[in-house]
Amino acid sequence: MARKFLLTLHIICSLGWAGAVAVFVVLDLAALTGEQIELSRLLWLGFQATVWSLLIPLALGSLLTGVVLALGTKWGLIRHYWVLLKLVLTLFATVILVLYTHTIDPLAEIAADPVMSGVQMPSALLHTGGALVVLALATILAVYKPRGMTRYGQKKLSRTSVR
Repeated sequence: MARKFLLTLHIICSLGWAGAVAVFVVLDLAALTGEQIELSRLLWLGFQATVWSLLIPLALGSLLTGVVLALGTKWGLIRHYWVLLKLVLTLFATVILVLYTHTIDPLAEIAADPVMSGVQMPSALLHTGGALVVLALATILAVYKPRGMTRYGQKKLSRTSVR
């Protein structure tokens, strides 16, 4: 019962995180291709409004539930390459997101300033698009579970088969 709850929570956090990032990719593309300067300003205000209340909690929730789930399954955390790679990708995306908050706040302040209303804001597409690719890769790894055990996993398997 606890495992299913954790798995459900993990899926909700992961899908929520990827969905929120996908929304920002779409908004950023609309800001880049449209003629409405105000849309790029809204993008940065949206980032600021959601980064600490939505994106980071979902990223941390996905990371934490993924680690706990991996430790409680036959896959383990470092026995199989796909689990290890998924952990590294999620950790990388979470760290980049937290570091990126230092960029979001100053740009959101510029976007909110009425004096700067005609200023074209920079694009975040490199970060949002990159995050979406990383999250998609982590999802693909979780679904397809490519074969291959780490050295640790091979040693653990050989120790349990000898007994």
